[in-house]
Amino acid sequence: MTDVAADSLTLLSDLVTAARKAGADAADAVLVDGTSVSVAWRLGALESLERSEGGDIGLRVLIGTRQAMVSSADRAPAALADLVERAVAMARTVPEDPFTGLADPSELATSIPEIDLCDPAERSAEDLIDAARRAEDAARAVPGVTNSEGAEAGWGKSMVALVGTNGMSRAYWMSHSSVSAVALAGEGAAKERDYDFTSAVYWSDLESPEEIGRRAGDRAVARLNARRGRTARLPVVFDPRVSRGMIGHFLGGINGASVARGTSFLREAMDTAVFAPHVTIVEDPHRPRGLRSRPVDSEGIATTRRTLIDKGVLTTWLMDLRSARQLGLRSTGHASRGTSSPPSPSASNVWMEPGALSPQDLMADIKEGLYVTDLFGQGVNGVTGDYSRGCAGFWIENGRITHAVNETTIAGNLKTMFQALTPANDLKLRYGTDAPTVRIDGMTVAGG
Repeated sequence: MTDVAADSLTLLSDLVTAARKAGADAADAVLVDGTSVSVAWRLGALESLERSEGGDIGLRVLIGTRQAMVSSADRAPAALADLVERAVAMARTVPEDPFTGLADPSELATSIPEIDLCDPAERSAEDLIDAARRAEDAARAVPGVTNSEGAEAGWGKSMVALVGTNGMSRAYWMSHSSVSAVALAGEGAAKERDYDFTSAVYWSDLESPEEIGRRAGDRAVARLNARRGRTARLPVVFDPRVSRGMIGHFLGGINGASVARGTSFLREAMDTAVFAPHVTIVEDPHRPRGLRSRPVDSEGIATTRRTLIDKGVLTTWLMDLRSARQLGLRSTGHASRGTSSPPSPSASNVWMEPGALSPQDLMADIKEGLYVTDLFGQGVNGVTGDYSRGCAGFWIENGRITHAVNETTIAGNLKTMFQALTPANDLKLRYGTDAPTVRIDGMTVAGG
């Protein structure tokens, strides 16, 4: 453990001890410290260069079944004393919550796995400027690209420390790097825009800036001369850039807090076939260099690899301690929190296992359909599963992509969409939540 991590744990330990002395029955605290650098490059010139350093401390105190949480960026002794005083005073006045509380010491993780979450090399501003410049140059070099919204590159490193009066005491480091580009093609009202990006824990794992820029330019040019799709019930194929959204809707449906409130469209689906038998969805919080990897959850509970969907069948909810108590179950180690909010369930690295067919074979028998590359709007009802989104992409005729499509809507219900979903074999782990190209038959497509 570094000296910085050890000092942070000592600071938090003193803070929760002070909360106990001030009248709290229990307390926990989280500290997030970080350094980040970001640059923006547009039309061949540096547009912005930012560097930030600092962090926040969040303190949660519990008095009986009442809890309150306060946060501060000020670490002066007087400020921390005031933090404790305010948190305890608030906890005495808020409503009771019978499901709140820290983990029992027997529930805490006994060790932290080594996951390789932090790139030891810091990136300089010059490194980032060079990457952003190369990405934009590549985008602007694509024939048909007429303008640029620029390229960006960023690097950051942060430490998370967790301490509780129940014996929880953990700290770990994380890093993150990224490069992105946005290109425009066409002129006037016929102008189109598209983007691409890469992100990774280690700078060396990023895709090349040239590849990012080239793909952003190619995608923008491909969207020119778009037409509206026609209205019909058709097969819809989702590009991996948007197919991962299906996993996001699924994760929302198995979030323990939503299930406990009765506001999830999957609230009665445990141990039933939510997807077709050829679909398996896996979560692995310990994936080395995973964008969403974490050694423990924010309540100190051990995290573990899980098969969320096993050959179509739902196997678990995502639960923190509170939602698990509401459901009469045990936490699954999915608590996540910031410095100013209490824990709530969230997933780590999740992906849909690839299928047997290539994307080309997946759409080979489609006489008429839609290939979606972008989605717009928030028309998803988490209670009923009703789904309606604006989209852009390409029309499919006789198994081949023909022309660009925009100003079109796709609709259905997530329950039936999941059952009709077929994955292709092109899975790449790029985003932290990942899926291959997927096909969903029988969706309603509405255009002009």
